[in-house]
Amino acid sequence: MPSWIKKTLIGLFGASILVGGLTACSGGHHHRHSPMDAERMAEVRGKVMERIGSKLDLNEAQKQKLATLADKLQAQRAAFVGQAGDPRAEMQALVAGEKFDRARAQALIDEKLRAVQTGSPEVLTAMADFYDSLNPEQQQKVRNFMQRRRGWMGRHG
Repeated sequence: MPSWIKKTLIGLFGASILVGGLTACSGGHHHRHSPMDAERMAEVRGKVMERIGSKLDLNEAQKQKLATLADKLQAQRAAFVGQAGDPRAEMQALVAGEKFDRARAQALIDEKLRAVQTGSPEVLTAMADFYDSLNPEQQQKVRNFMQRRRGWMGRHG
């Protein structure tokens, strides 16, 4: 697999974990075992964007670029999840019979890879536009945050 695909997958996976983690941590206990509806997702997104905006002290143009990035990540996540919308049910279906459904598993992998390949250029462009709009101090804050997150994942995961 070419290194740019690996980096893209790792970046998207990391972004998904970050957004998912923020989403899970920001909600009350009753939201943890059920998918969020559109209203709740919009509420969480607003809080996350407000928090990022205040931590980085973003101006209006930077906030717009962040909103575009959030839109692209949300669309990429929806495409990655796919039509079924219930990854647990998809995985359970693979082992529902006497034999592991290899054909369906491969089809799921192919579907996820297509979603990543299709949406990645837009996500990368939005991510680059946002990052490039930051001043050096803001960029350093982003790097520091990412370094702390990598350290945390390394200690516990």
